[in-house]
Amino acid sequence: MENLTISQVSKSFGVTPRMLRHYEKMGLITPIRREGYAYRTYDETAVRRLQQIVILRKLRISLKDISVILDDSKYTATLEILRKSISELDEEINALDVIRSIIKGFAERLEENRLKANFDLLEDKQLIELSETLSLSKNTLKEERSTMSDLNNANETLTKQLPVRIVMLPPFTVASNHVIGKDPEETVGDEIDKFIREKKLYEIKPDSRYFGFNHPNPGILPNDEHGYEVWVTIPDDMEVPAPLTKKHFDGGLFAVLAIKFPEFQYWGELESWVKESPDYDLNYSELGLEIMGGCLEEHLNWVYSSHMGWPENGITNQLDLFMPIKKRGE
Repeated sequence: MENLTISQVSKSFGVTPRMLRHYEKMGLITPIRREGYAYRTYDETAVRRLQQIVILRKLRISLKDISVILDDSKYTATLEILRKSISELDEEINALDVIRSIIKGFAERLEENRLKANFDLLEDKQLIELSETLSLSKNTLKEERSTMSDLNNANETLTKQLPVRIVMLPPFTVASNHVIGKDPEETVGDEIDKFIREKKLYEIKPDSRYFGFNHPNPGILPNDEHGYEVWVTIPDDMEVPAPLTKKHFDGGLFAVLAIKFPEFQYWGELESWVKESPDYDLNYSELGLEIMGGCLEEHLNWVYSSHMGWPENGITNQLDLFMPIKKRGE
């Protein structure tokens, strides 16, 4: 097999270049950097490891546990990880079975009593009594499947239950920094970080927010380069020093999903959620891949952490993915 570029791997496996670079930092995969080449490539060994990572992530195995599994030659630790996962799934399946039983009984009693003159839906004592004992916050697969087709179908089922919020972003003014290169995300925040501290932005505007997006997306520029732009919201009258630029954002309606860095595969699941929604349509920017379709990544607590000098655990590694939408039919 010929070595693949980061763009080729990204397209083949549905994994963003940013996720690939994060996997590299964690030591999960190792690219090849050859003298005279301006970009990294991936050999058969790296691609096979990536295949395993993708499958294990679809099985809801954490990256931390995947790191252990890939380097566990005797599979002792792997068995422990899988058994723990099975135990957690069993607990969730049992909880869902309880809910199913309650709903089924409720439906049967409703069918029997709905024609009674004095029937009150809210007086089903058994339903109230049972539901008060329930506390379930997770979704799960109902059974393990062996094929990728079934596994993907199971993930699609879970996608329909994503905890998506609909958020209207108001207009705001930002200080922007834009970097183009092979790893622009690694340096694009430095100037913004400096700006936040020098301006004491958090003291002036404690509700300041930090957004980022590809500009342009990977695959558009040659030599595996792409761009990334970041915004920090500022007071309208604040001056912005070079190399930062001052911009205005008009706001808009977005479907929003919270993730843990670097689970950017949820971009695809969020898009599927919108496409299947009876109420909303996608509303991508006319500039398309030039600005990631108008999508935004909000790095939560970033401004506060910068203000505090990045203390230990100052950042939660949480992001909100913002996908532009409009009401269906508009």
